[in-house]
Amino acid sequence: MGFCMKVGLFLPQVGEHVTTENILYIATEAEKEGIDSVWVLDRLLWPIKPQTPYAASPDGSLPVEYQNVLDPLTTLTYVAAVTEQISLGTSVIDIFFQNPIVLSKRITTLDILSDGRVIAGLGIGWSKDEYEVSGIPYKDRGTRADEYLQVLKKIWTDAVVEFKGQFYNIPASKIGPKPVQKPHPPILLGGFSPKTFSRIVNYANGWIGVAGFGPLEQLEQAINGLKESARKADKDPSKISIYMGSYPNVLESPSNQIRTPMTGTIEQIGSDIEQIKAMGTDHIIFGHLFSSVGRDMKKMVEVTKELARFAK
Repeated sequence: MGFCMKVGLFLPQVGEHVTTENILYIATEAEKEGIDSVWVLDRLLWPIKPQTPYAASPDGSLPVEYQNVLDPLTTLTYVAAVTEQISLGTSVIDIFFQNPIVLSKRITTLDILSDGRVIAGLGIGWSKDEYEVSGIPYKDRGTRADEYLQVLKKIWTDAVVEFKGQFYNIPASKIGPKPVQKPHPPILLGGFSPKTFSRIVNYANGWIGVAGFGPLEQLEQAINGLKESARKADKDPSKISIYMGSYPNVLESPSNQIRTPMTGTIEQIGSDIEQIKAMGTDHIIFGHLFSSVGRDMKKMVEVTKELARFAK
């Protein structure tokens, strides 16, 4: 039997289809169908005149679905109560918009209430508007992130937590309880820069990338770059997990236009998934939030099942 990827699915947590019924349906059906994980994202606001363009759209505009976004960890806490085994992931929570003690407690609470099912996908954000409303300076994000992750891990692992840094300070304190997963829930970081890869090697358990916004060769180059960063730090590249978000655009018949990755028929997208698997990806996450499939909850599960067979 060959290498298998695990399969995840984004919950209908954003856009006009945000309802209790839809989240309940997707979460319970995903678990019933053997999907490995469900996922949420994080957005504070949808600025009318954004200071920072959205890199994933050609004109830099934010998807209109981001005008309605449920809180990620509260959503997963609800899902934890109606499921038993499926993993609960964030892709991603922007760490700076919550104090590290607050975020650590929220993730710990979810890990305990779900009996150890949390995957903590974290990022540093890109929206200057979200930084501004949070009262966080946009500069020095990388240095601040390094310190934040150190604080987070100390809170989760140290019996007595004490930290004195440039950005965060904690007097010697007891901060409990600790997460179910030891030493802590898996930490994934988003981003594509060499500094991000170095941060993953030093402070995290894996990378959460995005497939479909460029040639798959670029994705393979990024994975190889991450592995090289691990080797330079005398770390084992095989110990770094690779998670990949993707937003399939499923077509009924092949298009005459030049095809972009993750767009096409089920079979064409399946070929892309097999390439992503061959790169050493451990876990692929399907998001149907921005396509016609995302308007039909039953179709969302059906398409995910069809695509999942290419991960096995």
